[in-house]
Amino acid sequence: MRILILTVGTRGDVQPYVALAMGLIAAGHDVSICTCQIFESFVTSRGVGYLPLNDDIRDFMESEDGRRAMETTTNLFSAIRAGIRLMPKLKGMMNRQVNEMWAAAESFQPDLILFHKKAIGAEDFAEKLGCRCALAFYLPMYVPTRETPAFGFPRLPLGGWYNRLTYRVIEFVTRLSGGKFVKRWRQEQGMSKKRTPYFKHADGTPIASLQAYSPSVIPEPGDWPQHATVTGYWFLDAKEEFEPANELVQFLKNGPRPIYVGFGSIFGLDPRAKTERVIEGIRQSGCRAILAAGWGGLDLKSFDLPDTMLAIDSAPHDWLFPRVAAVVHHGGCGTTAAGLRAGCPTIICPFFGDQPFWGRIVHELRVGPKPIMQRKLTPENLAAAIRSTLESKSIRANAAALGEKIRNETGVDNAVNFINRHFQSVVLSREK
Repeated sequence: MRILILTVGTRGDVQPYVALAMGLIAAGHDVSICTCQIFESFVTSRGVGYLPLNDDIRDFMESEDGRRAMETTTNLFSAIRAGIRLMPKLKGMMNRQVNEMWAAAESFQPDLILFHKKAIGAEDFAEKLGCRCALAFYLPMYVPTRETPAFGFPRLPLGGWYNRLTYRVIEFVTRLSGGKFVKRWRQEQGMSKKRTPYFKHADGTPIASLQAYSPSVIPEPGDWPQHATVTGYWFLDAKEEFEPANELVQFLKNGPRPIYVGFGSIFGLDPRAKTERVIEGIRQSGCRAILAAGWGGLDLKSFDLPDTMLAIDSAPHDWLFPRVAAVVHHGGCGTTAAGLRAGCPTIICPFFGDQPFWGRIVHELRVGPKPIMQRKLTPENLAAAIRSTLESKSIRANAAALGEKIRNETGVDNAVNFINRHFQSVVLSREK
């Protein structure tokens, strides 16, 4: 099959799809990813085809509006308010995204489109091309169940009707927010203004859904349809044997296991002030630490660190995390997954989006303390969280047991098998 993957966002929104693409290519499929140009070399270095998309969303995240949004959109409803407030500035960006992703889809002529939900218009592109599409995502947000509410909603003791209703709210918001951009594109393509029913193909068959998280972290609901599945995480390990800098090797050897602290590519309003609070919190905790600057999450260049702390740009999580005592990070899905797989106690300090959700999940699994929102992060509460986590035998034991379960899962293989099973016959009939 010719398979096109559409995704947009930070590295955490791209890396799992590269892992999935590699698995699909190994299974004999022709796969390309359309995502922001900043990730082109990252995609192609793994032998995956690349189709271009502008870097508008990355530029927005680095703007004053973007930084403020990252520190104030702490739940689904604040995200909706922020979206409404920023809509005049986002309108042009979203229209360009739809048009450029369509150009990629039209040029590639896929049999199947796999899409991140921020890739607005994917279902409509599939309708225009006469191909199939499937949601490939990492949050329990779009496939209704009576067992739990959708991501972003509180767990209330109201029963199955409430839980299913939350997915209808997500449906309404999703259709409303993305529809205005797709409507213009559909008109330009000479298509009906009326879109197909929510999560349905033009012929009425359901759109499949692959959820890229561990069933040991969020179990698959018993009332899900056959076209939806929890595959397990899509891990992308280091391309080759990682050779760490001698400074990092010596730091790991010369004392008790350190903690890891890093916030990836999430900037916030004042990275320097945040970094100062983090350094002081680590100092108060009395532990050793490796601080990763990442893609701007920590501003470490302005500080002279004590001997108990080491600054690095980055290191592969699959190499570093098994060598540390705990991980402190923003709660992105990929970083959370890497820490859990390594069996690490996890302290999440979320900014926005899905990060508070993963912080709550980590706490409920008893592999870490309650999350500390970035806007409430102080040296004192960070130090207290680090000390309590490192001193807790139960947290360490729970994290180790969960890590073993996740390491025995085969998320990419499960996803590839599901895709082959679910779509091969459809594509063969299309070719005839």
